[in-house]
Amino acid sequence: MSKKIIEIKNLSYSYPDKTKALSGIDMDVYDGDCLGIIGPNGSGKTTLLLHLNGILMGAGTVKINGLEVEDKNFSSIRSMVGMVFQDPDAQLFMPTVFDDIAFGPINMGLSKDDVNLSVEKALSQVDMLKSKDKIAHHLSFGEKRRASIATVLSMSPNILAMDEPTSNLDPKHRKMLIQLIKEFNHTKVIVSHDLDMLSDVCNRLIILKNGSIVAQGNTADILNNQALLESNDLI
Repeated sequence: MSKKIIEIKNLSYSYPDKTKALSGIDMDVYDGDCLGIIGPNGSGKTTLLLHLNGILMGAGTVKINGLEVEDKNFSSIRSMVGMVFQDPDAQLFMPTVFDDIAFGPINMGLSKDDVNLSVEKALSQVDMLKSKDKIAHHLSFGEKRRASIATVLSMSPNILAMDEPTSNLDPKHRKMLIQLIKEFNHTKVIVSHDLDMLSDVCNRLIILKNGSIVAQGNTADILNNQALLESNDLI
């Protein structure tokens, strides 16, 4: 059996206003898995994703490659988990696109030459190399989305965690992203409403509703269960 990469036990989380976002989540993800997380708006999908590298921390246990997500392990865990946020503006904050993509590799201690190689490779993967000297806030939303994905790819993470990665992408770049996800040989966890994309890339799905896992299984089995999808507002 493949190695367990993500292990979540009895995870619950409430926001400061007492809104219960997650309740008793148990979830295992294995090396090489591509896990899709689906569910209606407000079901807790993004909240769950943000627990993978300690941006949010609830009650329960989250382990990444055997390391518990806690303060002393943040550096190691965040080097393993590449997080692509739903809002690309949360990921782009440097003067130019090149600087944004280089930020992670520089902080990993790479040499100048290796930083340049990492940046060029990541930008090429998302078809943004020609935009490397542009100012990020001058980009279209779709271009920002692709640049934000490159900020994560440049650090060569072991786990790719993505929140709505295909939103606002044109058909060409959506297709490119799907191919990129397929070529990423490590573990992937993807939150999305794009069921066609998830069908194409994921081997497993879980359905969240009201902060709880209501179904999980093989991607085809989940997506072919029309009654299940209808009851969870997914079609």
